Amino acid sequence: MIKSVCGYCGVGCGVEYGSGKLSGNASYPVNKGNLCLKGASQLSSMGLSSRLTTPLLRKNINDEFKLSSYKECISAIAQKIKQTPKEKVAFYLSGQLLTEDYYIANKLGKGFIGTNSVDTNSRTCMSSAVVGYKKSIGADFVPLRMDDIFKANLLILAGANTAESHVIFHNKIKKAKKEGLKVVVADPRFTDTAKSADMYLPIKAGGDIDFFNLISKRLIEEELYDKEFVQNHINGFEALKNGLNSLKSEEMLKGCGLTYEQFEEFFLLYKESQNIITAWTMGLNQSVQGVDKNLSLINTHLLGGKIFKEGNGPLSLTGQPNAMGGREVGGLATMLGVHLGFDDESVKKVSEFWNTNNISNKAGLCATQMLEAEIEVLIICHTDPVYHLPNRNKTEALIQKIPMVVEINAYENSESAKFAHIRLPATPWGEKEGTQTNLDRTITKQCKIGKTFKNIKADWEIFMLLAQELGYKKEFDYKSPKEIFEEYQQMTKLNGYMDISDASYDELSHKPFVWGEKIKNFLTPAKRGNLFFVQNRSLSEKTTPDYPFLLLTGRTRDQWHSGTKSAQVASLLKYKELSFCEINPDDAKNLGIEAGDEVRISSLRGTLVTKASLTQSVAKGALFIPISNRDVNYLTNDLLDSESFQPDYNHSAVKVERLCKN
Repeated sequence: MIKSVCGYCGVGCGVEYGSGKLSGNASYPVNKGNLCLKGASQLSSMGLSSRLTTPLLRKNINDEFKLSSYKECISAIAQKIKQTPKEKVAFYLSGQLLTEDYYIANKLGKGFIGTNSVDTNSRTCMSSAVVGYKKSIGADFVPLRMDDIFKANLLILAGANTAESHVIFHNKIKKAKKEGLKVVVADPRFTDTAKSADMYLPIKAGGDIDFFNLISKRLIEEELYDKEFVQNHINGFEALKNGLNSLKSEEMLKGCGLTYEQFEEFFLLYKESQNIITAWTMGLNQSVQGVDKNLSLINTHLLGGKIFKEGNGPLSLTGQPNAMGGREVGGLATMLGVHLGFDDESVKKVSEFWNTNNISNKAGLCATQMLEAEIEVLIICHTDPVYHLPNRNKTEALIQKIPMVVEINAYENSESAKFAHIRLPATPWGEKEGTQTNLDRTITKQCKIGKTFKNIKADWEIFMLLAQELGYKKEFDYKSPKEIFEEYQQMTKLNGYMDISDASYDELSHKPFVWGEKIKNFLTPAKRGNLFFVQNRSLSEKTTPDYPFLLLTGRTRDQWHSGTKSAQVASLLKYKELSFCEINPDDAKNLGIEAGDEVRISSLRGTLVTKASLTQSVAKGALFIPISNRDVNYLTNDLLDSESFQPDYNHSAVKVERLCKN
């Protein structure tokens, strides 16, 4: 029996493979044998006809691809990089990569090519949480675990639809509810998660800061905050208090779209709850004020002393299987490696460890900045920026200008493939080995459960061959993922709080390792948490008479991102559809739209055509389109958070027109 870990969401469920069947690992602590439909279907994805099986090459994106080889393609990439200023080279990585893949790409880009423009699609989902954690508690560290919900009295889910995005964690929530946990869901949509909650708060999109500021204001006014904890462990109390005193509760209630009665009912439950966890994901992060939303949420835990205690804390819900591992390695352009930045001391440490003099002390271009920076070489790995970046018409116009676009992918049906000059096949889940870190710091080994398809190479091998072609044979001479992981483990010793070096690679498939369990205090230099006064500045796009609806986006349970893999699996296609637009029945009636009608959705940036789905789950004046609709980002705007550079995906003004009856 081969033990491995799921390659879909950030929950990271254990799986077992034997006798041609895939099942949940009953001994694995995260899921105890349970799997969602996507996870259970992974075996079917290994033999898909949509696999990319041969290296492809062309000089111009208007030409047809010709069959090539790894050697020829890697030689062409290396030659172009040698001819290009290092600041014009960029790596666009993915939370689908394993830690070893991330490590080699990051080491090559930042350590030897000398470009810090090595970023990941985590920029578009978790970077606001990263910045929020670093500012408030001192590091990108999730200070609790999923199973803490069994020790909590209250779980607040803000902008998080766990029933569809983190299915097995949601099953844990339902079990904890039976043991007494109360669950409050704050979300503009009445989601499947909200349907199972004890209380639903129909918060207005963009109203999260007002909501959490209301909690903090009341905690201070009613002297319900933990005075001793704040005095001994927290900075910024007076500034927060004075800032909140300047805000009127009535205006914040209006800002978050709640009635006085709704908030009072919630706050009574809040006051009566000794142990509180607040969990969130893209509903907060994907905003032009994503960092401020994170800080306002974390403020409530710092005020109440509800952090670094069992059953308490801010729990960010990472979306991808190894987004956490990528952050730990240094796979963001705003960090160097193992949570170290670009300060002189950190650059010196990493330079000595990697034995290089090529590291720049300036942060690189983020994924959301690369295409506008006139880069000359873009290496995309297991992600699809043309599909997932906002304002797609603009994205397509920009990527066409890049002289060399390289796509490394397991599948051939990406949107970015249309703009690539070189395409290199890489091994997907089930055909590769390496480690990943789930959303609460659990490191597990992903194991091969089948033969590698047609001798296709793993991502780390591709990056290693590129490094060697660039002249770094000695520095990139690896024989296995284990060898890479063990080098990375030694690198984590450069950071005093990362204890990943204690893990055993050989044991990880059956004995997962949780790093950071000894951390029970803040990681700021003064070992104190930081409060920040933030307020809702209403920076998102506003609706207008011409574009009167607010577009919300999100996942659906049985599909994964663009559906490159999941949408090809027949067993999943009989469940939720890939393309639809949820609209409130009252709005639909006013527009003469019936269920199933073909509709055109338009924003200032573009249009798409889909079919109407009438539901009370969306409020009047709002629409919802799942991200499994590959055209959704023709509509979304490209406003970015000024600190995290994360896009404002959930606040786009649109209009709806009926095209034809069903």
